[in-house]
Parts: sequence; C-alpha cells; structure tokens
Amino acid sequence: MTVVPSVSSSADFEHMFALAPVSLWLEDYSALRQLFDVWRAQGVTDLREHLAADPDRLRQCTASLRVLRVNQRTLELFAAHSQEELLSNLAQVFRDDMHEQVVHELELLWSGVLEFSNQTVNYALDRRRLDVRIRGRILPGHEDTWSRVLVSLEDVTPQVQAAGQLQRSERYARGLFEHSPVSLWVEDFSVIKRLMDEVRHQGIRDFKTFIKVHPEFVTRCMKEIRVIDVNQQTLQMFGAQSKAELLNQISRVFRGEMHDSFAEQLQDLWDGKLVQQREVINYALSGDTVYIHMQFAVMAGHEGDWGLVLLSLVDITARKQAEAYLEYLGKHDVLTQLRNRAFYVEELNRFRRKGPWPLSVIAIDLNGLKIINDEQGHAVGDAMLRRAGEVLAKAVDSAHCAARVGGDEFIVLLGGVDERGAVAAQERIEQMVEMNNQFYPGQPLSLAMGRATCHAGDQLDEALQRADQGMYQEKKRFYQEHALNRRRPVPIN
Repeated sequence: MTVVPSVSSSADFEHMFALAPVSLWLEDYSALRQLFDVWRAQGVTDLREHLAADPDRLRQCTASLRVLRVNQRTLELFAAHSQEELLSNLAQVFRDDMHEQVVHELELLWSGVLEFSNQTVNYALDRRRLDVRIRGRILPGHEDTWSRVLVSLEDVTPQVQAAGQLQRSERYARGLFEHSPVSLWVEDFSVIKRLMDEVRHQGIRDFKTFIKVHPEFVTRCMKEIRVIDVNQQTLQMFGAQSKAELLNQISRVFRGEMHDSFAEQLQDLWDGKLVQQREVINYALSGDTVYIHMQFAVMAGHEGDWGLVLLSLVDITARKQAEAYLEYLGKHDVLTQLRNRAFYVEELNRFRRKGPWPLSVIAIDLNGLKIINDEQGHAVGDAMLRRAGEVLAKAVDSAHCAARVGGDEFIVLLGGVDERGAVAAQERIEQMVEMNNQFYPGQPLSLAMGRATCHAGDQLDEALQRADQGMYQEKKRFYQEHALNRRRPVPIN
C-alpha cells in the first residue's frame, strides 16, 4: 500500500505552532549574526574571553535577539495574558542568573553550530522562578542570516527543585554523619557474606565449632572488612589526622582481643542477627586501649549482600577505668595496696571448696604499731603499714594472696605450697624486711610471723589457728627481748 502525503495548508502549521504542548518561540538572530561579524573583523577569536572582558558585550548580545512570535503554551508558562504583554516585559523574563547561562549558547553559535541546548533560568510575569531546558535551531534556509530561529522551552522546575531538595537532604545527612558526637563507620561486609555462604554451602551447621577449629577463618574475615567512610569523631577517638591515615593503619586499630569479639559478631551474623551491640576493645594509633560500646546494623536494602553496614562506636574507656578502680577498691586495701579482708574471705571459701592442696598460711602482725601511733602519730603508723605492704608485695608471688585483714594484721595464703615452701616464703619476707630497713632510715620495720600447713578443707580453720598462735608467740618474744610492753616505744636502730 502506498501512503500519499497530504498537502497541508499554512493554516495547519499555524495551528501546530500555536497549540504545541511545549513553549515555542520564533526569534530573529540576524542582529546577533551581524554583531559577531563585526567582532570577527576586529580580530576576536575567543568569544568567552571577549565577553568576560566587558559585561556590556553580553548585554549587547541578548539585546540583539528579537522575539517574533510565541505560542499559547508560552503565555501560560510565563503568566502572560497576551503576546504583547509578554514581549513588552521581556526584561522581567530574561534577567539575573539567566545571563550566566546564555554564554554557552552564544559560544555554540559563534563556532558555527546551527543548534544548541542548555538549561537556564527564566522568570514568569508573576515573579515565579522557572528552571527551563532550552533547545534552539536555526531554521533551514536561514543559515546565512539567522533571521529565523525556533526555540523550545521545557519547564523542568519540579525536577530541579526535587534535585535541589535531594542535594540539601544529602548535605544534611552528610553533616549529621560528619559531625555526629558518636564515632560512625560505614563498611562493606559483602565479601564476608560470600565467605560465610561458602562455608554454609559446604554443609557446615555448627559454625561455633567451625571457627574454634579454624580460627584463621575469623582472621581472614577481619581482613575483608572494607571501610567505606568514617566521620570526624572517629578520627578524634583514634588519634588520626585524616581518614587516609586511619584507614591505611586499620590493622593497628583492629587487633588483639578484637579477634574474639569479632568471632562473636560472625556467630550472630550466622544466626541471622543483622542488628547487634556489644562491648569491644580497639586501639588508638598511639597504641592506647580504647574500650568501646559498638552498635552494628546491616542497612535496609542490603540484607541480602551486607554491602552497606553502619557501626556506631561510643568510647566507654573512662567508664571502664572507673569500674576497674571500683573493683580494685573492692578487693584491695587502699593504704598498703595488698588484698583486703573481703578478698581474703573469698579466697578462704574458694580454698575450702577446691584447694589446691596443700595450703600454707603465714599469719603476720606489725610489731609496735599502737605505740608508734600513740607516740609518733598515725601518719608515721600509716607509713609503717605501707612499708609492710611493700615488703609483702615484693616477697609474695602474685599467684598467691597477701592480704591486710585488720589494723596491723596480715595473712599470706600459699595455695599448693607445702611446709618447706612455707619456710622459704617466710625467709623471703624476713630478707625483704632487712632490705626495707636499710632503705628507710629511722623507725625499723618489725613483723611477727607464724605459719601452718594443711592438706584438706576441714583442716583449714585449725591451720589458721596454729598460724595465729605462732605469730602471737613471736610477738611475745619480740617484746620480751626488748624488755618492752605495748605502752613503751619501740627502739630505733
């Protein structure tokens, strides 16, 4: 079948122009063409540079453009009641930031291109700002004069506003991320997901046992964490000057105890827990330990690949140090730094339940403390107690318990030590007393000691009593040798 084109009248084209659903402008650029010819004759080769040298030249260009006709959609878009109203107010339509964009169109025409497109800004007569996409074409037959140019305008204001809102939202989100008072990490766990899927496909069901047998799997997964971004608080927390410095030394941050906590994290992921929180230990670039409360979440939309993970880290180092100090105070005597009576009682109960046996006990009393306190003051007495603490801390191995259990009373518990070992321990204490007295001039330190050994829990109370009796006998001998009683001062060597 042959299609015979119909012959349209000029009236049809008039209707097409007038009723087109886009804004159409028929314009005359011949004056612009003549202006360009003058400038070329003057030796101008770089139009942009020429226009930048004198702002009036750009206004010459725009003033040379003559609008011949516009269609109905143009009048609607620019809130004009008639073509005459629009054309008489073109200075309100083409103004401000529009002039910054028109240079691109002029450059294309200067270079000989017969059509152009651009995005710019116009203004409706009701003062609305319009973001428009411009497309222009010098019509056939007018290439030499530019006397007929057809320009279409597409209103893209909603798209531009939406893009602007998106950019503002992104800047807002970026600002929240960068300046959050909490350390934030954006990470990619997709390789870890793949590795764990491979293990599952191999038929592994008991993941906990698997990573115990294959700890290298945990190490490999740690190495596959890809850090996408961190915020400013993160740099401050870990002592890094820049993101590059931190990320290039990430192995110094995630090490040591992190292996075990990361294994727990992998176990939770294996069990489908995509939101987690736990306390972990990291390290600053300075090497300092950083105790952290970590919250971990696979971001929505990435549950299938773990490609985007958000971690927030709160530095709880100060809290941990306070807790450790409180725990220390609960188990130590502040004055002597030895274990306190509460810890000593716990140790006795533990020994009663499970040993180890034999258990040797050394009961110790500081000779003459009451006399020192009465005659020289409690500050001197406290100094003597501190010296006793120094002696026992040096002489008693850290695996054993040396405790201050009363005002001037001390106990040493030696688990797994027989009579011979107890004798050796007492001799070490006596040697340390001699060294201490050489170091501290003036008031000599004197300790009365008694020891006993038992081989079962039901003998423990009896052993403690025998040690006490031995200590009191030594204390009595001390006062008899010096012809003293507790009301008279201890001689100074």
